[in-house]
Amino acid sequence: MPAALPLDDQLCFSLYSASMAITRAYKPMLDELGITYPQYLVLHALWEQDARTIGQIAERLALESSTITPLVKRLEIASLVTRTRNPQDERQVKVRLTPAGRDMRERCGCLGEALMTRSGLGVSQLAALNEAVQDLRESLARPGISDAAA
Repeated sequence: MPAALPLDDQLCFSLYSASMAITRAYKPMLDELGITYPQYLVLHALWEQDARTIGQIAERLALESSTITPLVKRLEIASLVTRTRNPQDERQVKVRLTPAGRDMRERCGCLGEALMTRSGLGVSQLAALNEAVQDLRESLARPGISDAAA
């Protein structure tokens, strides 16, 4: 049996640890705003398209609805979003930004700038890296040979 590669030679570990480093870089700014990184992602999904259901937010963030619900509840307590049940389907909960939630978008603009400064990479380098990671994610999300056999 071949020996496992050292962690630093494994792409999965590099991506994981880079994600953790980005989250740590964002943390002081998010703490100042009073939100967590997962809450920021929920807000970001709503800035892209307001009035999404919990399921739509979960799909956009590639998470389970059960993970999104507590995040949305905390954002509602912070008066950044409102939740309303769909009268035609009580199982659906629609999430909308409040004026404070919409205003938070401008206050979060500094996150991207901070990442560029901390990384030392330029806009084009970060864009190319982002595109490569997105391509990888899309490739891995497609059903593979082993998925079809299952």
